[in-house]
Amino acid sequence: MRKGFAKGGGSRIFYLRQHRTNRAPSMNAYNDLSMKTDEVLRVELEEFRREHGDLDAAIRALQDRRTADQLTLQRLKKKKLWLRDMIARIEDRLYPDIIA
Repeated sequence: MRKGFAKGGGSRIFYLRQHRTNRAPSMNAYNDLSMKTDEVLRVELEEFRREHGDLDAAIRALQDRRTADQLTLQRLKKKKLWLRDMIARIEDRLYPDIIA
C-alpha cells in the first residue's frame, strides 16, 4: 500500500487535497498575465508588493520569537518567493527591457 493511501477510495481524495494545498498557486487565469490589461496589472503589482512587505514583517516577527513554528515560517517564505516571482513577471510585462 502506498504512503498516504488507506483501504477505500475516500482517503485518496483527502491525500490529494492535502498535498495540493501545500503548493504555491498553480498556473491558472489568476496567474495568466497575457489576458490582463495594464491597469489591472498595476493594481495587482501594488497589492503583491504590499503583501510581500507584510509577509516580510511577519517572517521577521516570527524569527524574533525563539519558539517560532518552522513549518509556518517555511510556508510564509515560500509564499513570499511566489509573490516576488509574480512581481517580477508583472514588472517585465509592464516595463519591457527593450534595447534600442
